[in-house]
Amino acid sequence: MTAVPIPRQPTPKTDTMTRSPKAESTPVFALKELVASLYREQNKIQNLLSSLGFALRSFNNLNQFLELTPLMAARVTDADGSALVLYKTQGQVSLEQLHCQDHQTAQAIRQAITQIIDQTNHQLVPPALPLSLDEQIRQALGTRIRLYSTPILVKNIERGRIYVFSTDPEYIWTQTRRKLLQLVADQTAVAIANNELTVELRSKERQDRELEIASEIQLRLLPRQCPIIQGVELAARCQTANRVGGDYYDFIATNYDQLRQDQEIKKGDPTTCVPWSIVIGDVMGKGVPAGLIMTMTRGMLRAEVLNRHSPAQILQHLNRVMYADLDNSHRFVTLFYSEYNPQTRILSYSNAAHNPPFLWQGTSQTITKLDTEGMLIGLDPDSEYEDGRVQLTPGDIILYYTDGFTDAVNQKGQRFDEENLIRVFEEGCQKYEHPQNILEYLFKEIEAFIGSGNNNSDDMTLVVMQIKSSP
Repeated sequence: MTAVPIPRQPTPKTDTMTRSPKAESTPVFALKELVASLYREQNKIQNLLSSLGFALRSFNNLNQFLELTPLMAARVTDADGSALVLYKTQGQVSLEQLHCQDHQTAQAIRQAITQIIDQTNHQLVPPALPLSLDEQIRQALGTRIRLYSTPILVKNIERGRIYVFSTDPEYIWTQTRRKLLQLVADQTAVAIANNELTVELRSKERQDRELEIASEIQLRLLPRQCPIIQGVELAARCQTANRVGGDYYDFIATNYDQLRQDQEIKKGDPTTCVPWSIVIGDVMGKGVPAGLIMTMTRGMLRAEVLNRHSPAQILQHLNRVMYADLDNSHRFVTLFYSEYNPQTRILSYSNAAHNPPFLWQGTSQTITKLDTEGMLIGLDPDSEYEDGRVQLTPGDIILYYTDGFTDAVNQKGQRFDEENLIRVFEEGCQKYEHPQNILEYLFKEIEAFIGSGNNNSDDMTLVVMQIKSSP
């Protein structure tokens, strides 16, 4: 058998890329190696921090981000492991996450931190958390494991700490490592703050939705339109300062329980000749609590009207029934209750400390107040109220209102007050023939007084009732 010759490999030529033992020992080569090592380390740190920033922008779940925090902290500081401890409400402490490559070391660290945290949480008066917790963990881990930490600050309030561990006796806690750990802590603080803002935003959206529902319910409880009453023309509007208000007005037929909601009522029908109650009230305060009390007042008052008592007796009964609930809520209700009889044109009324309505008498062109003695609803369970009566004639106009008008303030801090309301009401009665026009004129005047850049802080409600000639 003929042997196949093995070709010899050519001898490599010496060039500038060839390393010789002598070259490897030169200071220039050592410097190049150091620069290359620093460059690789810098790229590694930049990549890690970029990954943490990407997670901060991408993760919607805070727990997902917190799972990365100890891993990143250990990587950027070249530590063996890292732990994330957060402070909860009422001084409670929680070990959120722990990362360590060595399983036995991880178990020892977790056991030590968990035991210390349990002891801290069960103390009646927790010590100063950062210093005490650090010292306790150091004592528990001993001298074999080195411990370093940095705080997590959210709005300058310490919300937790990041710990890094190393079992390397030659491990040095440099200024660079301290800064890198602080960068991880700062991004963790941003993640916690973002999560709290998201929770707060969702809560606000839920509250806004609940307010929309409450506002819709309240609007449905207010009269959708003014009733048709023989010899009377009505106009009404409630303008709330917030989405839910405490102003209340209502029209209640003495036989309203016998009427169908979808029944079409026309002039001349028997139902237009029965007495009707015209009510206006104001709950102390604004917002949802006032709106709830307003709803309660409406239901109880409608039930009282069925008993066919006098206005004073109705207010007295209403006060006794509502007293306990109003006393517990620390709120009161002002209420003006009146009942108009189309057959006699007599308006019977009683006042529970509400702004007394104004009566424009068409024959004399003068304005008087309709008022009786009576205390707030809910102030005293034994309050007594007085009855009042007035004979109305065609051309008379009554203005029911809430204090949102008289308490309205302009940009100079001046109140609209009662005198101005009387003045514009008189002007409206002289200028216009219909209650709706008078009502719109009053709202226009008050809006001009307040100014476009100044919103009214209270609810405003008007009811205008005009006596017409019989058909």
